[in-house]
This record gives sequence, C-alpha cells and structure tokens, in this order.
Amino acid sequence: MYVKLENRESQKAKEIGNQIRAYNRSKREEAASEPLNLYLEDEKGNLMAGLVAETFGNWLEIEYLFVKEALRGQGIGSKLLQQAENEAKNRNCRFAFVNTYQFQAPDFYQSHGYKEVFTLQDYPYTGQRYYYQKDL
Repeated sequence: MYVKLENRESQKAKEIGNQIRAYNRSKREEAASEPLNLYLEDEKGNLMAGLVAETFGNWLEIEYLFVKEALRGQGIGSKLLQQAENEAKNRNCRFAFVNTYQFQAPDFYQSHGYKEVFTLQDYPYTGQRYYYQKDL
C-alpha cells in the first residue's frame, strides 16, 4: 500500500465522497434530503438572483444566496430567503442553517433572525467565516 498525492479533481476524490455518504447513511437516523432552489430571471431568461439549498430532516441548509450587484438593496434577497424558509416549513423543517464570510452578508442574515453559532477566525488568512442558525 502507498499514499498518492493528487492536486486536481479526480475520480478517486468522488469515490471517497460516495463512500463516506454511504457510510453516513448506514449509521445516521433516516432523514429525507430534497433540493430547494429558487431562481429569479429577467425576460430573456438571464439569471439575476437565486438561492440554492436543501431540506434535510428538521433543517433548511442554505448553500448559496446570490443577487446580482445592480439589484442589491431592493429586497430580492429577503424575498428569496423568506420563500425558502416558508417552503422549508411546509416540509416540516424547524431550523435553518447558513454560513457566510465577513464581506458577504452577516448583517443580512442577522437582520432576518439568524443567530451566530460560531465564527472561524483568520479564515482563510485574515478574514472571518460566520455560521448562523435560525428557528423556523
């Protein structure tokens, strides 16, 4: 046996991910996972904003929330977040989770009732990465 270092995407990395997911599914409690994605497009079908998330058991896990810079400050992000939270409630979720960098949207999430769970300092070198949750 030997250790091999790879500095690129590879099939082996995907295989490791598949193996840990299979192991986790065999050990954890049953919980349905379902995508929850919202998109805002203009008349031509160009993507203007969106939210990418999933519901998993009791949780809404928000991966991305993006609004094009020219549209920020108009309430679009708030509407997407509210719609995602409402759908999560319809799916019987009780909590929401998100992480964000200091230059992204910590104030936005706090203004929508998200509470800081913890912060990674010096991430990746001098910044902060915030982890928030909210009771739905």
